Amino acid sequence: MPDKPQFALHDLNEYLKTNQCQAVKPHIHSFYQIIWFKRGHGKHAVDFKAYDVFDNAIFFIAPNQIHYFDDQQHYEGVLLHFNHLFLVQDESPLDFMLNCNLFNNPFQQPSCCIGVGIDTILDQYILQMKGELESEESFGKEMILRNYLKSFLIQIQREKKHFEKVSDPQSPIFDEKRMILMKFITLIDENYKKGYSVTEYARLLHISSRSLSDLTQNQINKTPSQMIHERIILEAQRLLLYSELNVNQVGYRLGFDDPSYFVKYFKKYISLSPSEFKKSVS
Repeated sequence: MPDKPQFALHDLNEYLKTNQCQAVKPHIHSFYQIIWFKRGHGKHAVDFKAYDVFDNAIFFIAPNQIHYFDDQQHYEGVLLHFNHLFLVQDESPLDFMLNCNLFNNPFQQPSCCIGVGIDTILDQYILQMKGELESEESFGKEMILRNYLKSFLIQIQREKKHFEKVSDPQSPIFDEKRMILMKFITLIDENYKKGYSVTEYARLLHISSRSLSDLTQNQINKTPSQMIHERIILEAQRLLLYSELNVNQVGYRLGFDDPSYFVKYFKKYISLSPSEFKKSVS
């Protein structure tokens, strides 16, 4: 049966009280999460890195990312759950940008801070979403909720864009180069198990390998090869921690025909063998 669009909204404090045991342990979802910490300070871990939580911090958790809350039990805020089909309907440039620039980008921090002023605007959208969810009227409900969600994300993206412009006024945010970078990140996510070379990725992007290398170096100070390797290692970490696969099976899943080579590859980047890594985080 094909997936159906799904959407839910929770009070963050109530959600953490109800799901404390699961929330404070590394866990994974098949859906997107937006976590708006309106009040509270602590840490939130995403894909094996801990990030500061502060007033008006918003985290964007994509499907299959491992994350967990700290044991701070007095966060005020909002938690949104939704699946891919709810967010992306027609793969428009706007949908692609919101999906890839806020979510699904392992090469940027998974959170941002919203300033005073925009929080009241976002609160209005939250109230509208709550009202629509509570309404008994079903006609057009999904479309209205989706539009509120996209408007909510657009407001955050505007604030993020403003912050990035302040940090580097000479750098346009969504020019052609940035879009090509996001398309490259998406292609890596779709094909990293296939062992594609940088040349093959460049061909899919209709640019030269040199152009791709210049682009990634200028945008995020990484080579295309680094980005490919980091994505493979990230998935290896996720599978080792949060699947029933053994080390050899993880290697096969990631396209390694030789288990011993997978172990050497993993240790080269993490400085631990896969087995040692599992023990270190368990």
